[in-house]
Amino acid sequence: MTTSTPDPARGPLAGAVVAVAGAGGPAGRATLLRLAQDGATVVAADADAERLAEGVDAARFAHGGATVTGDTVDLLDPAAARAWADRTEKEHGRIDGLVHLVGGWRGSASFAATDLADWQLLHDLLLRTVQHTSLAFEGPLGRSGNGRYVLISAAGASRPTAGNAAYAAAKAAAEAWTLALADGFRRGAAGEELTAAATVVVVKALVTDAMRDRKPGAAFAGYTDVRELAETICGLWSRPPEKVNGTRLWLTQKP
Repeated sequence: MTTSTPDPARGPLAGAVVAVAGAGGPAGRATLLRLAQDGATVVAADADAERLAEGVDAARFAHGGATVTGDTVDLLDPAAARAWADRTEKEHGRIDGLVHLVGGWRGSASFAATDLADWQLLHDLLLRTVQHTSLAFEGPLGRSGNGRYVLISAAGASRPTAGNAAYAAAKAAAEAWTLALADGFRRGAAGEELTAAATVVVVKALVTDAMRDRKPGAAFAGYTDVRELAETICGLWSRPPEKVNGTRLWLTQKP
């Protein structure tokens, strides 16, 4: 097992090893690019091999010399999530972060029209994957010395609407689970210096350049650009763990 220590002279995250779950989507791609820019070794995972490969290749091309790898991982399988964590730590000697970007959305025209099949889908995508990655990565993050578990959530979890019952409930549960992990890190420190943190970053919705191109007149009021989200994520390692652990960081107006 090899070990390394972050070296700010080569980038604020140089020497750090960061895993990104759900890396194939727009937010994942922006995060891979920013992590590579900041010098991290990036280990990306997604269930879609094609879009994962595209994101990994883009980050490598944009930042020559960056170490960015991809694994097709079924995060609905707890054994697969744990194998991914074990393999990553064995190969790189450490894991300094897990960024959870696995997403999905289903909604309805009214509360009465809610389809419980949507709940089952969102329960798996938005909560089960959080449970599996958090349980798999808790140990490595605690051993890192400056570990971060980062969940990207939505403002709707705190202000559910009639047509978003399933989505909001799944997001709220994922937030609660992540904050429980944060309490685990706090209790594990046993009064000593905290060395790992779990946090929730909250957005209203995300916007990309492609979305703006498709709707040039749209305001996208309150939306967070995926590049801003990526910058915020990368900045979490520069803050003391005790300032990050157990917090919700709002990138939109609080409800």
